[in-house]
Amino acid sequence: MSFLEMVAEATGESILTLIYTSGTTGNPKGVVLTHGNLISNLEGIYKTQDFNDNDVFLSILPLSHVFERMGGHFTSFSNGCTNYYAESIDTVGENLTEVSPTYVLCVPRLFEKMYSKIINGLKIAPAVRQKIFWWGISIGKMSFQKQVVNENLSLLEKIKYNIANKLVFSKVKAKLGGKLKYFISGGAPLPQEIAEFFAYAGITILEGYGLTETSPVLTNNTPDALKYGTVGKALHNVQLKIAEDGEILAKGPNVMQGYYENEEATKEVIDDSGWFHTGDIGQLDDDGFLKITDRKKSILVTSAGKNVAPAPLENAILLSNYIDQVLVIGDKRNFISALIVPSFENLGLYLKEKSIILDGNEAIIEHTEVINLINNEVEKYMQQFSNYERVKKIALSPRLFTIDKGELTPKMSIVRKNVLANFSDVINQIYSDSNEGRIDDNI
Repeated sequence: MSFLEMVAEATGESILTLIYTSGTTGNPKGVVLTHGNLISNLEGIYKTQDFNDNDVFLSILPLSHVFERMGGHFTSFSNGCTNYYAESIDTVGENLTEVSPTYVLCVPRLFEKMYSKIINGLKIAPAVRQKIFWWGISIGKMSFQKQVVNENLSLLEKIKYNIANKLVFSKVKAKLGGKLKYFISGGAPLPQEIAEFFAYAGITILEGYGLTETSPVLTNNTPDALKYGTVGKALHNVQLKIAEDGEILAKGPNVMQGYYENEEATKEVIDDSGWFHTGDIGQLDDDGFLKITDRKKSILVTSAGKNVAPAPLENAILLSNYIDQVLVIGDKRNFISALIVPSFENLGLYLKEKSIILDGNEAIIEHTEVINLINNEVEKYMQQFSNYERVKKIALSPRLFTIDKGELTPKMSIVRKNVLANFSDVINQIYSDSNEGRIDDNI
């Protein structure tokens, strides 16, 4: 059969693609998606976003990932948009200024790195420049807060905002190509503090939520309905409800046909009423915005029987400029701990200021100054949590979690079971000595 014949015979029920899940909480499974699944998701997106043939997309994520496949490939092409493909994750900054995109799909890790780079760049900037920047952010915050409640700026406030835009915001936007309308974030929770920081600088991040099994978008924030700290409202052709145990359930034409040659696994996630069980825990607020709490299988149950969601803890800790990656641990243990990969670049600057010269990452993570710094950072970001949730002890890794070692998925999500296995000796050491490295034994 020729290609044109296959196209002519294709229907909405025809299989379009088979995408294997990342396996972050289990074995990878082949997700069967039809033309109808993806088209329904495109139709849902068209109702919430206004794309046109003048828009330019910069593609960063792999096309093997359904988020980029649907959002940065099918969505853009079906609207006549122009697509550019980043040369690598390391060249994204250069590529942004080269192609001046109007839309960029990415994962929260990119924003965390951008935020860290901005903050650390300010630390070595002249004092006057620092003051101007933070003054600009304060004006942006004021403007953003008034916008949220539909309150107009006064004449004086408008003047201040225009000055802040010229001195601060325009320079940040120029580094992103100068034409960016929106960043679209998915694949993992975006820390609210980081989303709001960029919003204050005039850069809007629209966060959404979905899974490979749902083609993928279930919810999204839009220019007209935006609430940071949430993943937005359900698409018009998607139904959501929260089960008694807090799990998010979804129904709609975008839900997969099933797992490839795995009927048993399919029945485990799609019930007799057609509801797909996402495996995520969440809440719907009074306005219909969805907030993700954690993965159902990621919930840690301490030896004292306390249920702890690791994602909020990890997201809080990642706000530190000195921390690059973190995995919170504590299932069946008597306290919560964390395996942390420091930001060695930022630690280098910190140590340089103190005239401390160390050779290699191993030496850095063993130095008392570094251990104390990271402990203090973690303790600072744990203040908002209950005593039983807080990280009590940490261990530092001399290397990043990597895709090659099976510790990260292509979208940079941590594969918990593989990290636990690869760092088992380090993790066991955390609990073998309950005194060394404890942030606060009395918490």
